[in-house]
Amino acid sequence: MSADNCVGNVSVPLRNLLNSIRCVSDRVRDGESNESDGAFNLSNFWDTLNQAVKAVSQEATKLSLAFSKPPLPSQQDVEKLSESMMKSVLTLSTVYYWLPKSQGVSLRRKIRDATVEVLEGVAQLVEVILSSPLQSLTQEQLTYTGGVWSACDQFPQLPQDNKAAVLVVLSDQIGVVKDAIEEIEQALSEAQDPFSDVLDDEQGGDEPRENQDTYWSEKDRLVIGPCQGLMKASAACLRKLTSAVRANGDIGSPQKLAQLDDLADISKEISPGVDDLALCLYPPMDYSGVETNVSKLAALLKKVLEIIRSSHVCGEPQLTWVQFLDGAVDHNLQKAKELIQTDC
Repeated sequence: MSADNCVGNVSVPLRNLLNSIRCVSDRVRDGESNESDGAFNLSNFWDTLNQAVKAVSQEATKLSLAFSKPPLPSQQDVEKLSESMMKSVLTLSTVYYWLPKSQGVSLRRKIRDATVEVLEGVAQLVEVILSSPLQSLTQEQLTYTGGVWSACDQFPQLPQDNKAAVLVVLSDQIGVVKDAIEEIEQALSEAQDPFSDVLDDEQGGDEPRENQDTYWSEKDRLVIGPCQGLMKASAACLRKLTSAVRANGDIGSPQKLAQLDDLADISKEISPGVDDLALCLYPPMDYSGVETNVSKLAALLKKVLEIIRSSHVCGEPQLTWVQFLDGAVDHNLQKAKELIQTDC
């Protein structure tokens, strides 16, 4: 048999494996979980899931090693490797489907995303083996093998229940909002005109440049003040909510579990709102755009605070800061609108 025929025979089961993995990955990404009729044991689920993930990692390693050095594995060996790889992939997807939505949407999304990452990693590894010389270990193959290991290794660090999953969502949002606030503060702390060092030598003299679109006017800086206040209120809201969920979050009933998911979902809207407001503050400032985005963010924060107020995580201590932030949102919104409409 010629070398080309040998390579071709080996490629067939690998291509079939690749197509099958991609189908499973698409189903996991878009599919619904099985609803549990009886009691669901979350601890047993995690034990079984971690075993399934470990099996995928081991099978991916065996597949990669088979194509790491000559001689090329036989078609029969590749078929066996592909069959074992596919069996582990199907087991992982099956175990994922065991998790009912009644355990929490936030938890399910975290596990779904991690599962898809593993499946995509295996698919990329198979694709690299197919596209690279089939008798040598390439750097790309090493990289994608490591990618599968990395995707599998993250499972023990995943949130173990819906409360923990919601806390991860909130932590991610805090980081994004903090970055947006710091970027604006850094820009404000720099020179009045960030381009002055470049362009002053060309112009000469003490006359102001005509292209004032590159820096903030006095009015711009005044308008930024309450906008920053609203952004900081967003950050404070997320921090306080995180503390409230950590202290009072309860997953003991479907209603409370659903409230945590609602809090996570509405909180994910805050960082895009903060980003939209921050972007329109840079020169040249469009006051109409600033007013629109200030109003949108303020309305969103009022909605978030109202959902917090009506949820089980809000006790008497939390009610104090909810009311304070509600007032701070109103104050900064009114101040921003007044400054925008004032002629300086």
